[in-house]
Amino acid sequence: MSRAARTPRFYFSLRSPYSWLAYRELVDEHPELAAAVEWRPFFEPDPDSERRLTALGGVFPYAAMTRAKHLYILQDVARLAERRGLALRWPVDRAPVWEVPHLAYLVARREGCGAQFVAAAYRTRWEEGRDICDRAVVADLGAGLGLDPAELAGAADDPGLREQGARLLLDVCRDGVFGVPFFVHGFSRFWGLDRLPDFAAHLREQRAPEQGLPEPAGAVVGLGPRAVDDGHAGGCG
Repeated sequence: MSRAARTPRFYFSLRSPYSWLAYRELVDEHPELAAAVEWRPFFEPDPDSERRLTALGGVFPYAAMTRAKHLYILQDVARLAERRGLALRWPVDRAPVWEVPHLAYLVARREGCGAQFVAAAYRTRWEEGRDICDRAVVADLGAGLGLDPAELAGAADDPGLREQGARLLLDVCRDGVFGVPFFVHGFSRFWGLDRLPDFAAHLREQRAPEQGLPEPAGAVVGLGPRAVDDGHAGGCG
């Protein structure tokens, strides 16, 4: 297996509340791991992205979310956020296009502000309850980071970014990702918020002889009917 294939990956979605919680735990309790992993966006494709993904030979992993699961997640995320002392304000998604924030992330990452964009987007969506598929909101995020607001807001209209996004979705298929948060290292897979400590322990065990990874430092709300597998409380789409 190549070195690139051995680079640990963190698949995150700005849409997913469990991905938000995993992000907070990752940067707050495992900062050394946050710096070591490759951050990979995971988003539900619109028809354009789905067409591009199909042309590349990929099929995005969909699973219908039942009403019972939807209601359970509302309760579960509220409990988990309260336990962590996090403010939670459920957003309302109205005809979301998830390429809008996730392709904007690619622009921010290219400019060296990927982590800052993720932090701002998660805070905006899950702590302020704002619609991050609203291009005006994405423009505000860009302006707050000192980036070109129009470029971030219009990222979903850029054919090059569209193609890059489709190839990232193809990696979702190749890595066997079916929900978020999802962690990959070589042939090892870890799905869900509750698997983050196991992923961190796995990397410390695998990488300690190599580089000495240290011990850790101590309407319809935003879920969506067209969701990926959310089969347990530690992960969803």
